[in-house]
Amino acid sequence: MTSHFVIDGNAFYEIDDECMKKRKEDLKKKQRQEKENGQKTKKDKKNE
Repeated sequence: MTSHFVIDGNAFYEIDDECMKKRKEDLKKKQRQEKENGQKTKKDKKNE
């Protein structure tokens, strides 16, 4: 498991790279399915 740390002021975060990769893949899959179904994604709506 790989991770990295982010310090933001007094906040301290540990980012799990594998989790972020899976999350990104899931988001792309969802956007692809919405596009195939003819639904507009949030990104598409924002660009209008």
